[in-house]
This record gives sequence, C-alpha cells and structure tokens, in this order.
Amino acid sequence: MLVIVALASPRSAADEADSREFRGACYCRAQRELTCAANLTARECDLRSKQALCDDWFWKERLACWNWGYGG
Repeated sequence: MLVIVALASPRSAADEADSREFRGACYCRAQRELTCAANLTARECDLRSKQALCDDWFWKERLACWNWGYGG
C-alpha cells in the first residue's frame, strides 16, 4: 500500500526541497545600476545573476524588493 502511494505522487524529492527553500529579493548591480527581482530562492538568484553578468549580487531572505528612495 505504501509503495503505491509513493509511486502515485507526482512530485520528486527535488521539487519538495525547492518548496521548502525561502524566497526573497535578488539584487543585481551591473554597470553601476542596481536592479531587483522578487520572489527567488538563493539558487535562482545565483543563476539569474550569472546569466545577467552582474558585477555584484546579493539575496535578501524573505524580503520584498526595496526600490524606493529616501525622498531626498
């Protein structure tokens, strides 16, 4: 009975691990411009930053993108 349930489950172990990862804001600095992509895992942020040829990047766990200034 247990084997049937395991075989019927469409999600793989990798999918389940991805769903447990935190998501957050991924910031990329390229050519002195800072951009942010929301709702990415740290691994997704790393991959995206490499593809975008970022000079510098950082990921803020469980936070939204902060893209407004101080008003000054």
